[in-house]
Amino acid sequence: MLLTPPLADWSLMAALAVVLGAGFVRGFAGFGFSAFSVAGLSLLVAPSAVIPSIFLLEILASLHMLRVGLRDADWPWLRALVAGQVLGVPMGVALLAWLPEAGLRLVIGMLLVVAVLALRSGVRPALEPTPRMRLAVGTLSGVVNGVAAIGGIVVAVLLSTTRMAPAALRATMVLMLLCSDVLALAFAAVLPRAGDAGVLVGVDTWRWAAWLAPAMLAGIWLGSHAFTRVSPEQFRRRLLDLLGVLAGLALGRAVWGLVGTV
Repeated sequence: MLLTPPLADWSLMAALAVVLGAGFVRGFAGFGFSAFSVAGLSLLVAPSAVIPSIFLLEILASLHMLRVGLRDADWPWLRALVAGQVLGVPMGVALLAWLPEAGLRLVIGMLLVVAVLALRSGVRPALEPTPRMRLAVGTLSGVVNGVAAIGGIVVAVLLSTTRMAPAALRATMVLMLLCSDVLALAFAAVLPRAGDAGVLVGVDTWRWAAWLAPAMLAGIWLGSHAFTRVSPEQFRRRLLDLLGVLAGLALGRAVWGLVGTV
């Protein structure tokens, strides 16, 4: 069963290309894999079919980058963010299990568009990095991560407003995503989908992960090497351009799907 491709022909090649690019982003910035993957893969399959697999791949990515995370992470931020994940992820995964498919696509598209526009506009929230604020950021990220596997962007938007060094931001994101995705996968494993659609985590979850993992690891290797050679500011601008295109496509498909059901 695991050896059977989850998609056929050109669709599988497109999925592998998306995950390779997403892995490159993850290797360079420490986050962005889920946002890139979900936006791209949602153009090929239902989001709920691949999001649990994205949790698995994110865990593998973080373990692959664990040494970097342990060495460079900002630990006060990390502790608060992980505590917020514990509060927020269960709520987000419950929404993933029960939201209608068309509504879930719309939520993913809108979240991506808002995040990209915020980053591109240079938004700098006047927030003090207090323990309470850090916990709030982590909780919001946990909810978004459980729903759409893109909670890292919520944290990245706010961490980018601080003076945290790129290496520390990258490492903090790696460890936070490891904790949040382990938690999200655990809750997804025990929650059924709405109606008669079965469970969120099953054989197909492992099949998707097995087929996409090599492309992701290759992308991480390339991105990690690029991190030492390219200016973070330059790369983030290019990344936002790519995410903007994918967010627009995902949102457009969601709106089209809702119109088609009317």
